[in-house]
Amino acid sequence: MPLYKGIYDITIVKMNSMKRIYMDHAATTPLAPEVLEAMIPYFTDYYGNASSLHSFGREAKEALEDARIKIARLINAEPSEIFFTSGGTESDNLALKGIARRNRKKGNHIITSSIEHPAILEVCKVLAKQGFEVTYLPVTKEGLVELTTLESAIRKDTILISIMHANNEIGTIQPLNEIGGIAKERNINFHSDAVQTVGKIPVDVKSIGVDALSISGHKLYGPKGIGVLFVRKGVKIESIQQGGGHENGLRSGTENIPGIVGLGRAAELARNTMLDESKRLTALRDHLKDFVLNRIEESWLNGHPTKRLPNNLNFGFKYIEGESLLLYLDALGIAASTGSACSSKKLSASHVLTAIGLQPEYSHGSLRITLGQSNTLDDVDLAGQAIEQSVIRLRKMSALGPR
Repeated sequence: MPLYKGIYDITIVKMNSMKRIYMDHAATTPLAPEVLEAMIPYFTDYYGNASSLHSFGREAKEALEDARIKIARLINAEPSEIFFTSGGTESDNLALKGIARRNRKKGNHIITSSIEHPAILEVCKVLAKQGFEVTYLPVTKEGLVELTTLESAIRKDTILISIMHANNEIGTIQPLNEIGGIAKERNINFHSDAVQTVGKIPVDVKSIGVDALSISGHKLYGPKGIGVLFVRKGVKIESIQQGGGHENGLRSGTENIPGIVGLGRAAELARNTMLDESKRLTALRDHLKDFVLNRIEESWLNGHPTKRLPNNLNFGFKYIEGESLLLYLDALGIAASTGSACSSKKLSASHVLTAIGLQPEYSHGSLRITLGQSNTLDDVDLAGQAIEQSVIRLRKMSALGPR
């Protein structure tokens, strides 16, 4: 109890003088005001079922198709290649299960990486129990999949490669164009979980050569509970959800029109602001990185130093425990994380940090900062000071430090 009491004491003293600063945008983003404004009429005035033939239904259908066009423009796809789901997890499930089962007569081998999101890794476990064989590619110490390793893993019965565009914990961006070229040359279906990249950096499905790509609305200032699976025209995929045949038979279920409208508006905003915002966030990211690494001894950056998301920083600190650091930062008004929000309740070492070669005692001392539209240079300076203060205090209390 004394540790937690101390933390709450800090909260009482500091929260009156420091605003709350949200730096966990990889977990979720706040809904953009313009997105909320676009959604509200579809809760109140235009509430029809898009499958209905009357005017109420036609209004909903028109809004649905308009959003489909906006999302297609963001990733350089055709509107007919955009299929709405409930989010990134469902999109990943539909892509992997749908492609694997549809192509089972051709082979049963799947290739993915060891640092994928649980929405991929857990699906692979299920497919393995159903007779598919899965190869998990190792990564470099910076989190990159090596192309030679990928090529050597391909077999005659390989039917699917699934590699995430950028890692949700360490921010490393994978060479998707090159991976897409390898997949196309070998006539293998290629899927990418792009939940962390769409809306943050340019994603062009045509240049990548990807066959399926997953998107989540709440990662780009859209609503929760809505996502997209891009499926390239001509790619065969089996539905995993049966019903009334919505979304051209691929994903049955009455469409979430307010969510779809919101995602469409978020995609439109991202397309207009993404390049400028990426430059701004990169500058803030590098400013905070330099502050932390220069001021705090025995600290380091996890992930690739340059091939990383513009808003992502993943620090490692010796002699501290990440969850304690989060509590101190939260008491000082800074919201961050140790890794994926989907696995934040697990006390085991991050599978991503383990895959890049960190020992458990070091991976437990990680901190993920992911910046967003509301963050300013003042926010970054306050966060840097809070991180420094918290690390110093925790090291004084730690039994792990040097003697």
